[in-house]
Amino acid sequence: MAKLVTIFVLFGGVLMGQNSAPSPGNVENGKRLFLQKGCYECHGTVGQGGTGPRLAPRPLALAALTAYIRQPAAAMPPYSSKIMPDPEVADVRAYLATIPEPPSVKNLPLLN
Repeated sequence: MAKLVTIFVLFGGVLMGQNSAPSPGNVENGKRLFLQKGCYECHGTVGQGGTGPRLAPRPLALAALTAYIRQPAAAMPPYSSKIMPDPEVADVRAYLATIPEPPSVKNLPLLN
């Protein structure tokens, strides 16, 4: 049942997060926390993905991201509110939201 709720929150967050206003948060602190808490180890230094999924440039809505961080469905370890309080999650999300889209393949001379 808990996994079903998590999936619903994530799916709903993805749908709602794309059109909602930016989440509050401190971008510089979010970048520092992303590196300090080890998020980059699986998600890449700019959220581009690696062993973990891509998080940027369009991160989940804050509520969905928080729910997933607290009770991840995959191999990611859970981050309790003692390890990463809600304001820190908001800061990390704010940082991820500032990461620009990668260039289009059409704009990369080496690939054309």
